[in-house]
Amino acid sequence: DRSSKMEVPTPGTDAPLTAREKQRSEKELLEARKAGTIPAELDEDGKEINPHIPLYMANAPWYLGERKPGLKHQKSQFTKEYDKMGTWYARGQKAGPAPTKFRKGACENCGAMTHKAKDCVERPRKTAAKYSGKDLQADEVIVECNLNYSGKRDRWNGYDPSAHKKHVTEYELQEAERKAVKAKELEQAIKTGTISSEALNKDEDLEQEVIEESEEHKMARGAGCEDVRTRTTIRNLRIREDTAKYLLNLDLSSAHYDPKTRSMRGNPHLPDQRDDKLYHGDNALRNSGNALDVVQMQVFCWDANDKGTEVHLQGAPSHAEAMYNNFKAKKEMLKADYKKQLLDKYGGGEHLEKAPQELLFGQSEAYVQYSRDGKVVKGEEKQVAKSKYEEDLYLHNHTSVWGSYWEAGKWGYECCHQFVKSSYCLGAAGKNADNNVLKQIEANAEKEQSFQESQEKIQQELEQRRLMEQMQKLNEEMMQNEEDTTRKEKEEKQEENRKKRQREEWAAMDDETDDRKRKYNSGRSDFEVTEEEAEAWRKTQIH
Repeated sequence: DRSSKMEVPTPGTDAPLTAREKQRSEKELLEARKAGTIPAELDEDGKEINPHIPLYMANAPWYLGERKPGLKHQKSQFTKEYDKMGTWYARGQKAGPAPTKFRKGACENCGAMTHKAKDCVERPRKTAAKYSGKDLQADEVIVECNLNYSGKRDRWNGYDPSAHKKHVTEYELQEAERKAVKAKELEQAIKTGTISSEALNKDEDLEQEVIEESEEHKMARGAGCEDVRTRTTIRNLRIREDTAKYLLNLDLSSAHYDPKTRSMRGNPHLPDQRDDKLYHGDNALRNSGNALDVVQMQVFCWDANDKGTEVHLQGAPSHAEAMYNNFKAKKEMLKADYKKQLLDKYGGGEHLEKAPQELLFGQSEAYVQYSRDGKVVKGEEKQVAKSKYEEDLYLHNHTSVWGSYWEAGKWGYECCHQFVKSSYCLGAAGKNADNNVLKQIEANAEKEQSFQESQEKIQQELEQRRLMEQMQKLNEEMMQNEEDTTRKEKEEKQEENRKKRQREEWAAMDDETDDRKRKYNSGRSDFEVTEEEAEAWRKTQIH
């Protein structure tokens, strides 16, 4: 039972932890390791185990027999050994001297044992070595290279540095020969008097300067700059004291930075940061300054080339800019002339004049002071802007404007309830007439409604009568069908009785007459042949 399995503490020792307390202590230990308050747990190799790794990954399966947790069981237990760096194929090397006679299994073309005839790289012989036994080749050295990933892709693996000495020696011989030829030509020129020794010394100094300058240019070109005196890269230079673009905003969702072109097109700052001194992205630089003017000028050059005018912004920028300025001036002049022609023809130039600021914004310099009750204490009260239309004007004796009364989807006058605009006001008489008209309309509506109700009632009665007639007709048809069915059944029954009586009469006649005198196909349908009669008839047949 459960009590027998519990551990009993011995005197002088601490009581053992229960399963729940042990689980709680392990959980607290794991939380402390995750928080970093105590060191992480070590695996069998003494390496720290990340406490955030789940237990189902850190604990090894039971069948592996590992006691401590770790990730050793997650890795491959079979390590593949590779050759060291520098191991390469021995190309062109022979394993020993050439054989004296052909060996079985060797190449039939050359006689080497390391390959077959289809893999032989020698020219096919007229008489193969297998049959001639002459000029047999030695075996090649076969090296099996088991290289790792980097060893297979090392471009200098197998290269012999001593092979470069051949190129150096060849270059030194060419240089020595060039100097000897140059000295011979100079000596010949001095003898003939075409050049003096002083000019020769100047030419040698000039040649040395040219050589040094060319070497400097080569080094500068390799460094990626144009100026020989500066050994720095000019392309996309920035001041090193400035903050790099990719450090302006470390948020992952900020503007994208392309490290290859060192460009950041978007704005790395937040929208509320609108300081002009901040960097707002390459797109902001492209849309600022004279960048848009240059783009428009380039478009103008393309359009001009399409229309037959040769102009190139990069080839002749001054010429292109002058043509573009002339084009803009002519375009503005043509627009002004066209506008003037329209105004002269149709008029309305006074509407194009700009209104004063006081009218546009409704502001002035006049000071007005008001009291608590809203009266003007100081200054002049603001005048209410009047409309260009006449206000508070009542026509045709009306006391209200048209549109002050609305009924049944119509607008009218409140004073007389008339719906015709610009009509003469009738006052109270108009309202009474309107009320009488409304009463008459209501009475007519009631009559119309009662008439419609009576019509609907008559229609319902006609519909019911029609339905009753249809039901009666259906009943008559059903009764007729039943009568036809009973009559048909009666006739069939009579026919069946007649046939039965006829069969009985034929049977009586057969009993009275002999079967030998019975006519063929007499129509006896009740005659049945027994099994004995059928067997007797089969025995009489001749097979």
